[in-house]
Amino acid sequence: MISSLLAWLSDPTHWSGPDGIPTRIVEHLAYTALTVLLAALVAIPLGLWIGHTGRGKVAVVNVLNGARSVPTLGLLFLAIILLGPRLQGDAAFLVPVVLVLVVLAIPPILAGTYSGVEQVDPAARDAAKGMGMTGAQVLGQVEVPCAMPLIMSGLRSATMQVIATATIAATVSIGGLGRYLIDGQAARDYAQMAGGGILVALLALAVDLLLTLVQRLVVSRGLTGATTSRRERARRGGIQSSDPTSTHGAGSTTTPDRTPASAA
Repeated sequence: MISSLLAWLSDPTHWSGPDGIPTRIVEHLAYTALTVLLAALVAIPLGLWIGHTGRGKVAVVNVLNGARSVPTLGLLFLAIILLGPRLQGDAAFLVPVVLVLVVLAIPPILAGTYSGVEQVDPAARDAAKGMGMTGAQVLGQVEVPCAMPLIMSGLRSATMQVIATATIAATVSIGGLGRYLIDGQAARDYAQMAGGGILVALLALAVDLLLTLVQRLVVSRGLTGATTSRRERARRGGIQSSDPTSTHGAGSTTTPDRTPASAA
């Protein structure tokens, strides 16, 4: 099985053409990017409003729990039945797929956003209000930067779920890496199915690594503790280098105190 898998992955014919691996990866990334973008446009503003005002949290939590329990494949077929006849061409399949994936991606982004804003230190809010900031300024300049780690965590979680679940798009004649799973199953080509699964896993790892790097750029160093750690190391180094009791400094010599003995 492993030799067949390696042969399938190393076959040059699988790396070119409209059905080649690069094309399928681009299609998969396009579905994922479109889905996460639409989900973020809905979930982030709503999450910021809930976290800032504290309103609607109970209703949103119940909706999130209900959305997470809906079977994705069943929802996809229902969307195809309801929306497919109303659309034409590729849109008859693409729109239902993206819609279902958006429903899947909204809960983690929304939960991460309102949780991040909700957990901001109240003292930081009070200090901002004491400086004369308006509610919008407090949200934009205090709460959002402090909530950014959880917001990015929600985006990363949603992206991983969408990459994994976008394979179901192949069941309704849409492209992406799921084609290797569906077509391989139809042809009983287990090497192709295994290759498709490995490609999906590698793509998820690569995208998660990229989002981790983005998170390091957008999250304040003060929240990660990196600045504090560097200052602490510098402070400790300064104390050690300027310690007057140290006798091992570079170029230092120790001269014993010699007091002349008084003559008897």
